[in-house]
Amino acid sequence: MIRLKRIYDEAAAQDGVRVLVDRLWPRGISKDKAHLDRWEKELAPSDELRHWFGHDPEKWQEFRARYRKELEGQGTLIEELAALAAGKTLTLLYAAKDEEHNNAVVLKEILEDSSIG
Repeated sequence: MIRLKRIYDEAAAQDGVRVLVDRLWPRGISKDKAHLDRWEKELAPSDELRHWFGHDPEKWQEFRARYRKELEGQGTLIEELAALAAGKTLTLLYAAKDEEHNNAVVLKEILEDSSIG
């Protein structure tokens, strides 16, 4: 089972394995408060893509396509996370305020599809 959660929300036992999927450490969150099991910076969008997107919902479909393309080289990490999700709850953590238009949403889709593209 794969869940999505803002890093600013309280950690819970139901979260299972907690993985931050942002390139930058979230402001105002201590490493202790984050309760992370993993921080996978390599699965975050590139700085260039992140800046271009700017969480603009009008750019969402293009962002999804570009981000999926960037993730094509991360098959091993994606397989590791998919394996974690197969055995227990996996919670992908992100800092964005927009809960519908962020990289964790796309990564969850990919993990659930078990393939890129």
